[in-house]
Amino acid sequence: MSIERARAHLAQVGLADRIQEFDVSSATVELAARALGVAPERIAKTLSFYLGDRVALIVAAGDARIDNPKFKAAFHTTAKMVRADEAEQLIGHAVGGVCPFGVEETCDVYLDESLRRFETVFPACGTAASAIELSLPELERACAPCTWVDVTKLPA
Repeated sequence: MSIERARAHLAQVGLADRIQEFDVSSATVELAARALGVAPERIAKTLSFYLGDRVALIVAAGDARIDNPKFKAAFHTTAKMVRADEAEQLIGHAVGGVCPFGVEETCDVYLDESLRRFETVFPACGTAASAIELSLPELERACAPCTWVDVTKLPA
């Protein structure tokens, strides 16, 4: 089960006890914000992209959108999202619960600058009904090794 992968990973950094599970779906930014009672931009969504023979997992603020020119400049390729039917096999989590915790070894985690606006953010934990509140230092620790990138744009 995908949440068990995330839980085992978070346990290694002493954060597993903070996972929240819901009786309602948190599969989208809007649903997660509603389940948690927070602003949608504080949801740390994990977007997955093909990057050669690897997968780039970009954790970004809920209101951020991929900026294609920035993505191409950072990764030297066009942004192409992982297909929903391949997500669980390539990442270790199905769409709706994709998170940067307990992922396949072929995944590289990137934290987007859009998150730096917040003291804490809420990434999913492997299912479409889970999340965890983390400070940015905790997120960095939980995602290590990870790299900060600037590949999104915010609404005007």
